[in-house]
Amino acid sequence: MAVNDKLTKTPYKTEKYTEQQLVELAKCANDPKYFMREHCYIQHPTKGRMKFDLYDFQDDLVDCYHNNRYSIAMLARQMGKSTCAAGYLLWYAMFNPDQTILIAAHKYSGASEIMQRIRFAYETLPDFIRAGVTAYNKGSLEFDNGSRIVAQSTTENTGRGLSISLAYLDEFAFVRPNIAKEFWTSLSPTLATGGKCIITSTPNMDDDQFAQIWMEAEKKIDEYGNERTEGRNGFANILVKWDKHPERDQDWATVEEGKIGEERFRREHNCEFIAFDETLIDSIKLSNMEARDPYATLGQVRWYRPIAKNHVYTIALDPSLGTGGDNSAIQVYQMPGMKQVAEWMHNRTTVQGQIKVLREIAQYIETETSGQCEIYYSVENNTLGEAALVVIEEQGEETIPGTFLSESKSHGNARRYRRGFTTTHKSKITACSKLKHWVETEKLEIASKNLLRELKTFISRGNSYAAKDGEHDDLVMSLVLVIRMCMEVSRYEEAAFDYLQDDFEDDDGMEPMPFSLL
Repeated sequence: MAVNDKLTKTPYKTEKYTEQQLVELAKCANDPKYFMREHCYIQHPTKGRMKFDLYDFQDDLVDCYHNNRYSIAMLARQMGKSTCAAGYLLWYAMFNPDQTILIAAHKYSGASEIMQRIRFAYETLPDFIRAGVTAYNKGSLEFDNGSRIVAQSTTENTGRGLSISLAYLDEFAFVRPNIAKEFWTSLSPTLATGGKCIITSTPNMDDDQFAQIWMEAEKKIDEYGNERTEGRNGFANILVKWDKHPERDQDWATVEEGKIGEERFRREHNCEFIAFDETLIDSIKLSNMEARDPYATLGQVRWYRPIAKNHVYTIALDPSLGTGGDNSAIQVYQMPGMKQVAEWMHNRTTVQGQIKVLREIAQYIETETSGQCEIYYSVENNTLGEAALVVIEEQGEETIPGTFLSESKSHGNARRYRRGFTTTHKSKITACSKLKHWVETEKLEIASKNLLRELKTFISRGNSYAAKDGEHDDLVMSLVLVIRMCMEVSRYEEAAFDYLQDDFEDDDGMEPMPFSLL
């Protein structure tokens, strides 16, 4: 794009400055807040063009950005973070020569919006303050001092090939987890050579890349017990909730919460890590749940509680091809009480290997209890499950301790009946409904951090539930199979029936599951 002389300053222009202008330039060069407050204009959504009169919390934000090499800010919605960032990035580019500044947002429209604010601020500056412009595009801005600002959406390859001096990552919590992880992995070595990084976002998940960086930044006590300004990962952090805005009070909060609901208000204005999507389990409930590390690991199986005699154990396998795509997963639960006992997941184990793991788990439980327990195992028999049935038949059902559990023939067409459990839309929705109710009423334990993470991304998809894009739900689906097995076991295990009896009687009162109008 050609440079517009009416909007920009001609590059490499020789000019004379008055003494007052030189003093003003020196003040701007030494203090980004002075530059922003005295010379920058912004576009207010209702008041239009106006001088940038920074709020107190915006003063703190700029100090955090300016005084730290790495900074991370968690802010409520509509607090002016993009405007504040635009002013600082413009100052940084004009008063620091030969810098490459990357703006990466979770969507390109977000990055473009920040660039638009930078351009507006630049165009309204006094000419003696402005640096000359050599390129003036929608996605980039280059100055005659050798510095440039580049705006891109966040992908795995964003910033590759750039010698980045400052990276500004906007709404980083809403970048897809797999992309955020790859992007951060590729960006970190670039920053390690001396680059500066600013991350801002409203919170989303409590275990995404943004949350991990934030939580490490919160750890400010060093090995000697001394408190420092930055966290263990070198990031200084700053939290800005809704009540920091001078134009918001409790009356505003009450009205806003009434508009958007408690869950969204707590996430978007009170900066709490609550899942954004419509999750199967209530997102507030998920945010308050705490998983734990396994107490023991045997091979690839993680054990969360010791085996006890005189209990019922259900072992559910959701098989996969084992070629590196979807995971195969096993969940082990103890009844009564619905306690998570063990878990296994892998994406490169063959079907034969998956059955071997199932057998070893059953053998371990039988050995630990000296046979004084009931073991039920089963597999999901759709598509790939057929191969699992064949392997069990070939290796001998008698080699696996316990009872191979299958759903009652009354649940389907008896002529097409197969061992194991067939997943249909109806059976999945029914089991998901039970899972939701049992977790929310604390009748079912979630001990595994991996399982809890999958539940936080197990969301409404059309007229059912599934993992959000880029995530997995294999552990959840093996848990869904556990639910179906427990419902079957309760038909003839008195203790299990007594524990779950109220739920069988209260089905009509359960919350509705998703539906679609066809």
